[in-house]
Amino acid sequence: MENKTASSNFIRNIVMEDLETGKHSKIITRFPPEPNGYLHIGHAKSIILNFELADEFSGKTNLRFDDTNPAKEDKEYVNSIEEDIKWLGYKWDELFFASNYFDEMYDRAVLLIKNNKAYVCDLTAGDMKEYRGTLREPGKESPYKNRTVEENLDLFDRMRKGEFADGEKVLRAKIDMSSPNINMRDPIIYRMSHAVHHNTGDKWCIYPMYDYAHPIEDAIEGITHSICTLEFEDHRPLYDWVINNCEMENKPRQIEFARLNITNTVMSKRNLKQLVDEGVVDAWDDPRMPTIAGLRRRGYTANAIRNFCREIGVAKANSTVDGQMLEHFIREDLSPKTPRTMAVLKPLKVVITNYPESQVEMLTIENNQDDAAMGTRQVSFSKEIYIEQEDFMENPPKKYFRLFPGNEVRLKGAYFIKCNDLVKDSEGNVSEIHCTYDIETKSGTGFTGRKVKGTIHWVDATNAVPAEFRLYEPLILDEEQEEGKTFLDQINPNSIEILQGFVEPNMESSKAQDKFQFFRHGYFNVDSRYTSQDKLVFNRIVSLKSSFKI
Repeated sequence: MENKTASSNFIRNIVMEDLETGKHSKIITRFPPEPNGYLHIGHAKSIILNFELADEFSGKTNLRFDDTNPAKEDKEYVNSIEEDIKWLGYKWDELFFASNYFDEMYDRAVLLIKNNKAYVCDLTAGDMKEYRGTLREPGKESPYKNRTVEENLDLFDRMRKGEFADGEKVLRAKIDMSSPNINMRDPIIYRMSHAVHHNTGDKWCIYPMYDYAHPIEDAIEGITHSICTLEFEDHRPLYDWVINNCEMENKPRQIEFARLNITNTVMSKRNLKQLVDEGVVDAWDDPRMPTIAGLRRRGYTANAIRNFCREIGVAKANSTVDGQMLEHFIREDLSPKTPRTMAVLKPLKVVITNYPESQVEMLTIENNQDDAAMGTRQVSFSKEIYIEQEDFMENPPKKYFRLFPGNEVRLKGAYFIKCNDLVKDSEGNVSEIHCTYDIETKSGTGFTGRKVKGTIHWVDATNAVPAEFRLYEPLILDEEQEEGKTFLDQINPNSIEILQGFVEPNMESSKAQDKFQFFRHGYFNVDSRYTSQDKLVFNRIVSLKSSFKI
């Protein structure tokens, strides 16, 4: 896989300087997801940054699961994260779990207590919030802050043994309740939780907080550059405090970069989980979801996602990327390698009245008009075909060049047909069109006679394969959330349209994840969840064109 990380960015410059000055001889990065949900496109940016940065300088990247919150974590999420990273094209050097370090984290907490840098606090969550203060007002000291070292050691040991209820006691770092940085106002570093852990079972009744556990994990693994998103910038002093006061030998450097935000896209695992739990989508891999699993099921390619993330680069300031930019890279990746074929999503029957009754003709049509190397295919043609409903109008406006009474169009790869008559149902809707064809206008025979302005696609009605088509629009209507409303109020009720139509007979053997360009409709992918031996389901990946310019 081609590595394109070498475009300049401030993190890369830091790494280069650290190598040039001899601060580090080898770069070690990590991707540290919490297994409490599926990864989304924002995580892809972090994956690509960490893995490719280390690869460029012959370093290594660890995959580490920050599994410090058993109440929200699950083995399903662990498996999905591993699958997503592999699918994106990366291989970790070492696989770790934060839970593997629980013993050392506990020992380091005991060290803090012995050095009078941590204490057991009995304040309730509500009281602790009140004592914490605000951005303008300093916090107040906990009445339990002056407990003796011996008392704190005893209480912490009893916490470990599970003698207290959840929320009854916590262990707090003893720092500074008057600090202008609220994160430094005696943060909680351990809490009670009688939860069974997916990795350690019921061994522990106390679990470390992320801000305490993460720097210790980095230090244990010898991480040189701990790259995280911008919301952790205010946590960096606490990160460094933990490293120093826990007397860690290795001292990683935390560096923050702007997270990925995309228009009309949910970029919060908590919100994504709510969409799944409340049945707004059918699963974490719903093709409308920005999860890597959802994008994969929809038909996005790993190469396109990598190119997109490389193009947007690494910045220090938050910004929002137009979702059409990602679609641009999908089209750019799919265009040269997807075969072209025909599908009718909203069928309207056409009877060619002067075509022989029992004749079935095989026509040769190119698989990609831009690449002869992709070859041709045989497509059947007979007296009855299906076209798109939108390709016929009884009373068309000016400059409508498709089919209407008295007009002639070319059928893609076939003949000219002319509309002579139509049939309507009891409600007055056109249900069938009667046309005649001109045998002299067959495609591929060198016909140079009269010309027509419209070309439409079709499928042979006698052996067309029924198929379901799923068309998608953004799941979120507007990224600007109105006051008093939640993101659920912004859900697009028309985010999916399901149509029943037909594809060419040669599509019958299509498998999950096969990709095609349907003439005039866009790029489609065979759905992996709903496609079966008896049913073909296609997800539209993207439309054919966009106004977006790189």
